Amino acid sequence: DPNVNVALPVFSIHGNHDDPSGDGNLSAMDMLAVSGLVNYFGRQPEVDNIRVSPVLLRKGRTHLALYGLGNVRDERLHRTMARKHMTMCQPAEHAGRWFNLMVLHQNRVAHGPKNHIPEHFLSGFLDLVVWGHEHQCQVDPEYNHQKAFYVTQPGSSVATALSTGEAVPKHVAMLHIDRRNFKLDKLRLKNVRPFVIEDVVLAAVPSLSPQSSEAEIVDFLRRRVEAMIARAQKQYAEQLAAGHADIEPALGEQPRPLVRVRVEYSGGFESFHPQRFGLLFADRVANPRDIVYFYRKPRASSMGSQRTTSLHTQDSATQDSASRASVPAPVDAVHVE
Repeated sequence: DPNVNVALPVFSIHGNHDDPSGDGNLSAMDMLAVSGLVNYFGRQPEVDNIRVSPVLLRKGRTHLALYGLGNVRDERLHRTMARKHMTMCQPAEHAGRWFNLMVLHQNRVAHGPKNHIPEHFLSGFLDLVVWGHEHQCQVDPEYNHQKAFYVTQPGSSVATALSTGEAVPKHVAMLHIDRRNFKLDKLRLKNVRPFVIEDVVLAAVPSLSPQSSEAEIVDFLRRRVEAMIARAQKQYAEQLAAGHADIEPALGEQPRPLVRVRVEYSGGFESFHPQRFGLLFADRVANPRDIVYFYRKPRASSMGSQRTTSLHTQDSATQDSASRASVPAPVDAVHVE
């Protein structure tokens, strides 16, 4: 119906889980768009030559230019933007009146030299960038001094991994725009399962030593998890108090929290079966199978010693082959001084 009226229109780009693919190069967002549920924008017909045109909205004295860029594989988008093959179109009339808002869904944190999108790749005329894809909630606007715009990163609404970034309190935001000015109000999410994560270095615990029995280490970690559960319950009570009063606590008054203890057992300590430890809290936490994660601190000298061994072995093999033709000695028979 071309005359359909929507009280609260929704504009959305696609992410990396619903990007266009398959026959017809369609996205799940296309189904929602043709049903009249969302306004799907930010889709690019070709990713090697990108042209981003804004959706222009006006309400009263405020003019909003809404730019959207659906998810593109980071390495490819990085190459396109580095080659200056992305064009940002601006309104031809009254360019100074428009509040320029951009929405994108890419890696913000560098996972490699080209596996992210640096902020300075974006156009300097933007006023605010809403950055999706990253899970950590950094909803407070951060000012980019190089490009003179603000970046807000809402993050995921629930914990999707047992990592430190997911333990940050979850928020959404209400954005208020008045001409070229904006204000962002943080709203604490109420129905989020509490999540607590801690790091433990066994060598730094005074009551433990490499000679400590498994029972002693288990008892120490058990008491640590008990304290974390209590802290999670306190955080959830604060979360309910900070949430909107009209929203019911769908998880109940005391939901089972997510608890993760990252245990470094370097220095002669021994690990034990994490799932057996989780049986102690089977009815008290939401993730009893993976409460404990054991890891060892990497040795800085191990790589250097491997390189030295490899060089000596290669030198010995070269000398032997030059002096006589023989069958190579097995690896365990090579002696390296």
